[in-house]
Amino acid sequence: MNTTTGKPVHLAVYDTLADWETGHATAQLARTGHEIRTVGPSTAPVRSIGGLRVQPDLALEDLRPEDSALLILPGADLWDTTDDLAPFARTARTFLEAGVPVAAICGATAGLAREGLLDDRDHTSAISFYLAATGYAGGGRYVEADAVTDGPLVTAGPTEPVAFAREILRLLGVHEGEVLDAWYRLFHDSDPAAYGVLEKAGAL
Repeated sequence: MNTTTGKPVHLAVYDTLADWETGHATAQLARTGHEIRTVGPSTAPVRSIGGLRVQPDLALEDLRPEDSALLILPGADLWDTTDDLAPFARTARTFLEAGVPVAAICGATAGLAREGLLDDRDHTSAISFYLAATGYAGGGRYVEADAVTDGPLVTAGPTEPVAFAREILRLLGVHEGEVLDAWYRLFHDSDPAAYGVLEKAGAL
């Protein structure tokens, strides 16, 4: 059961964010009644890799774990080329210490690794040596999987936006069991049989 009803899901947005990585998650969350609010370095507009202009709803400095159901951190070129996004990793630490979930995909996993947040948690990313290059101490907890959930933390690589969404939906109690499985099979495998399961459950 979703225990975070009434609190919005916060999607981090910053220049060069990877458009394709979080759409499945945010769309399904919104369709099931979750408010999605965007959080930027400031309230100034940012521009994604695909050229989309996004106006953040609030600045990172105004985000508090107690006001959120989940923080989603998408990948972005900036994770690997500058330290500009380090404040988002530090915010992720605050969230996790408060027991509020964080979901990171692609380059955001490297940001969490640099912050030391993957040293003692099972996790995944694009590939193990990508995270190893950060110098983090969590290599022994790296899992070869499409997406990994360890407690309140979800991680995934850039080619697994549907698996990333699956873990978020599971974590927030949006779907479970055969319905969650069917949702994944429909959007990842284009399995026509999965549509009937979702239609019967009213999960479309």
